[in-house]
Amino acid sequence: MRALDEELADLVDHYRWFAEVEAAQVSPRYAELAAAVAGDAGVLAFLGTLPRPKRQANLLLGALSYLHGGPPRDGAELRDRVLGDTGRLRTTMLARATQTNEAARCAALLPVLAGLPGPLALVEVGASAGLCLYPDRYGYDYDGVRVGPPSAVQLRCRVTGPGPVPRAVPEVVARAGIDLNPLDPADPDDVAWLQALIWPGMDERRDRLTAAAAIAAREPATLVRGDLLAELPALVAGLPAGCTVVVLHTAVLAYLPADARDAFVELVTGLPVRWVSQEGVGVLPGVRGRLPEPPADDESRFLLALDGQPLAYTAPHGGTVDWLPAAAALR
Repeated sequence: MRALDEELADLVDHYRWFAEVEAAQVSPRYAELAAAVAGDAGVLAFLGTLPRPKRQANLLLGALSYLHGGPPRDGAELRDRVLGDTGRLRTTMLARATQTNEAARCAALLPVLAGLPGPLALVEVGASAGLCLYPDRYGYDYDGVRVGPPSAVQLRCRVTGPGPVPRAVPEVVARAGIDLNPLDPADPDDVAWLQALIWPGMDERRDRLTAAAAIAAREPATLVRGDLLAELPALVAGLPAGCTVVVLHTAVLAYLPADARDAFVELVTGLPVRWVSQEGVGVLPGVRGRLPEPPADDESRFLLALDGQPLAYTAPHGGTVDWLPAAAALR
């Protein structure tokens, strides 16, 4: 009984944290829905029948949006959907995963990628549909400085600090990704799932996803199904000679247990690649430990790093880059 009580308490804490920290400032609807889940014994009981990794708020709310064409209006409708459609909801949550694919994160990646010797071969771990493998196909506006080709995807970014503003996009000669369940940007159902993972009130992100998926569908990347630790060495070895191989990831490693994160860092730093990470501030302790000063407790920011050296704080879904002193070396 004690173990079950602890599991229930952890589940309640997760949904309260999601409501009060993750969603409160960016999606009031999701904050309200997550708080309702935390206080609903019936919904919590349903979640308790799922494996632990399948109980997370993003997955539940995304699945409900996917199955019903949008999020519930309130806690009462959420309860009705969960308890009235348990079979389809369970099947969807077991089959799917949270695979948010936000092209706007490329606005933070681009200044680092543009400073590397080209041409580049990009490898994304946790690639989802691979939309972050096309930084050279998007247009950018860094506080009025425009970079990149004409594109249906235009990314605006506010910048502070001593880091670079790129003059041009890099040449990319190969794009590859690894994911446990890669999504096809040409498949309407896969795109619908990605759309369902976008939180209410973020219509600009929804439009951007549609445009980025169309770009990726026209120029498909090589997406490999499998575990990143198992697949990465062979994928890197098979890329064209004479280019700089860049392994990149955003908002991926938090979903791995700590020992797997450590194994990934050991693996990627031993390969003949450059490593660009964009993860939550506390996800990679070795990167966090190289910050010039301890960060404030802020779970709403990411930390951008090159080869383990922290360069900037960034917004989780793109739009801001706050350069750290080390970024001056990139200019």
